[in-house]
Amino acid sequence: MALAKTLETVHGFQAVNAYHRVEAVRLESKTAMSFHVRSYTATDKPFFLESVLSCTYEINGKNPIAQAYEHLKTLPEFAGAIDC
Repeated sequence: MALAKTLETVHGFQAVNAYHRVEAVRLESKTAMSFHVRSYTATDKPFFLESVLSCTYEINGKNPIAQAYEHLKTLPEFAGAIDC
């Protein structure tokens, strides 16, 4: 699973339909988790941007990766992102 969305970096680089993937999920506690979001121009290229985010974790909810993607979709920078 991943998200596709055009992204412009702080350096002015625009990646059209960049591929954003949740990686390195870490359960911090029974109610919190952190994860890396790595952005790629193509699936066979190295990532060009990495962010570390955190959110609440619902132990009886979906798997942590699915919860991370659900959280990303609530953020303004991922508004309108498409599942891929």
